[in-house]
Amino acid sequence: MIPQTILLLGGTAEAYALAERLVREKFARRVRILTSLSGATKTPRLPAGEVRFGGFGGPEGLADFLRQENVSLLVDATHPFAEQISRNAALASAATEVPLLRLERPPWVPEPEDRWISVLNLAAATAWLREHPHTVFLTTGIRELDSFQDCPGSRFVIRTITPPQLAEPWPQATFVQARGPFSVEAELQLLRDHNITLLVTKNSGGTATIPKLHAARPLGLPVLMIERPELPPVETVSNVASAMQWCLALRHKA
Repeated sequence: MIPQTILLLGGTAEAYALAERLVREKFARRVRILTSLSGATKTPRLPAGEVRFGGFGGPEGLADFLRQENVSLLVDATHPFAEQISRNAALASAATEVPLLRLERPPWVPEPEDRWISVLNLAAATAWLREHPHTVFLTTGIRELDSFQDCPGSRFVIRTITPPQLAEPWPQATFVQARGPFSVEAELQLLRDHNITLLVTKNSGGTATIPKLHAARPLGLPVLMIERPELPPVETVSNVASAMQWCLALRHKA
């Protein structure tokens, strides 16, 4: 018989930290700790506990998985912009009555000296750029690059770990191969070396990628900030400690 399972929808630093704490707190002696990773990264760091890769087949597939794997608690600790899996988690939780918690890091907020231009989504960002051409440091992720190829007046500098696979040439883009983390000093140097006039990014929150915002500030660079998608209302916490308390409280009730 499959033991009771805590399923973490992972991939973020918070998901790794929560899995490690759950295993360290001896949850694994009584409960199976299982992290699901999308499989988008070829050689991801493996979390504590068990791991699975790949999708579920929509909300119905996830609901079936919750039943089959005897999942008693579901924690959505995916990226703030992983909209589809978060919606699927809410639907699957409602269908199976498996308690759901969203572990979501707080968004960044502008400082008084920041020059943020807030837009609702990727489409709004590209529409804004078509009207306001710039030399852009683009940091929205490798999957969204094709959305910006229809901004002919702008030039783009894009940093990736490996060269991206583009459907067609993009002469307006310069690709820089590098692996983080990056310091504020390194980000300042990149912005200066490429004469960047605009930073485009998502409001992912957290500390890992915030140095680029700290670098834009003293240069007075505007930041085109793509805000987070609106997700279904579920119980939400902003840190690993609170998520741990939630898991402990519900386990004691079970």
